[in-house]
Amino acid sequence: MSEKLQKVLARVGLGSRRHMEQAITDGRVSVNGKLATLGDRIEVGDELRVDGRQVHFTIESEMRRRVLIYYKPEGEICSRQDPEGRPTVFDRMPPLKGERWVMVGRLDVNSSGLLLFTTDGELANRLMHPSSEIEREYAVRVMGEVTPEVRANLLAGVQLDDGPAKFEKMSELGGEGFNRWWQVVVKEGRNREVRRLFESQELKVSRLLRTRYGTVTLPRTLKTGRWIELDKHDIDTLVESVSLRPRRGTGLYGLAKRRTEKMQENPLPARRGGFLRQQKRDGRGKDE
Repeated sequence: MSEKLQKVLARVGLGSRRHMEQAITDGRVSVNGKLATLGDRIEVGDELRVDGRQVHFTIESEMRRRVLIYYKPEGEICSRQDPEGRPTVFDRMPPLKGERWVMVGRLDVNSSGLLLFTTDGELANRLMHPSSEIEREYAVRVMGEVTPEVRANLLAGVQLDDGPAKFEKMSELGGEGFNRWWQVVVKEGRNREVRRLFESQELKVSRLLRTRYGTVTLPRTLKTGRWIELDKHDIDTLVESVSLRPRRGTGLYGLAKRRTEKMQENPLPARRGGFLRQQKRDGRGKDE
């Protein structure tokens, strides 16, 4: 197992990847006593030095693979920063040292439900890539009548602006009057795909909640605005679904494991705040 030298240097906190590339070009980096060059890779057991000082490192493939389930509330942006100052899903993530959380897929600002975060970029890429055909399951409240003809159209496939799309599965969950809940499954993560599918049949989605992503289901005990970390068994199951190999260092250990167990035994109350609370106070929305 090997990894690009500048990527390792950046991850251990010595500077950005671009700065580390410059350090390599300037002859400040050596591997096993030889000056490094751009494009070099480094393996477990190699001796890495910068300006003559030894740097301790871990190859990414040997790093602990972590995965979080986050229950996104409506009103949060799926971005690291928002120009309008709205809260983002990354505001809730626990801090990392020498790593970063990678978000798996997105939900629009008016949608809620399951979001996955991982420290493994390759896992995130495979879970999102269309070729993996990972199922995404949603509970959707639809305004209007879903007739047998409409249901048949949505299962057979309709033409959207960015190509054909369809629901893999579709079943009624119940409801009363004009608003009824449906459970739907898609295998792509296109922008607002579920909403646009219903809109193609002149129906409007009033609520959208993602309940499953691949092998991971939103726990009933998890409240909005909260997260829990997956254990090794659940992570390995998710990893195998996209044909990656399990890692030795995976899942929960120590304090993180005890915190998650405590959260499952005594779930924290839903954390609804920031943008949504401000909207309600200003009379611009309702905190449902």
